[in-house]
Amino acid sequence: MEEISFDGRIFPIAESERLSIHVEHIKGKELRIAGKGSVTVEIPCDRCLEPVREKLFLDFIKHVDLSVPDGEQAERLDETNYIDGYTLDVDQLVRNEMIIGWPTKILCSEDCKGICNTCGQNLNQGTCNCEDTGLDPRMSVIRDVFKNFKEV
Repeated sequence: MEEISFDGRIFPIAESERLSIHVEHIKGKELRIAGKGSVTVEIPCDRCLEPVREKLFLDFIKHVDLSVPDGEQAERLDETNYIDGYTLDVDQLVRNEMIIGWPTKILCSEDCKGICNTCGQNLNQGTCNCEDTGLDPRMSVIRDVFKNFKEV
């Protein structure tokens, strides 16, 4: 895989470690699929949109019963969209595991200043010449209420 598409966006895969997958027959039509590895994905910072390399570790064990009809497997919440008949789609399996392990917040640094709401200048690289509009004056009444009832 060179990239992963997720949430309507495409993220390039910068590095990938060797992924080992072990498929074991348990009994009847039951399989155990285990995998281990890691990939490094370039994800934009949530504040300034600069690319950040984030390492995702993959370590999973799946139990698949091929004798159960597809409808019942969906009811058990076992996502088996990576198996079609006797074919195992490894890319789809890895993609599913990457999405499960996807970080909720990506920051280039803890003190990232983000971008200017007006002009889009990356504030980590310098300041912009936009006017500080401050708060909407219509919100001053609500701000006063919070100041009066602020817990000490």
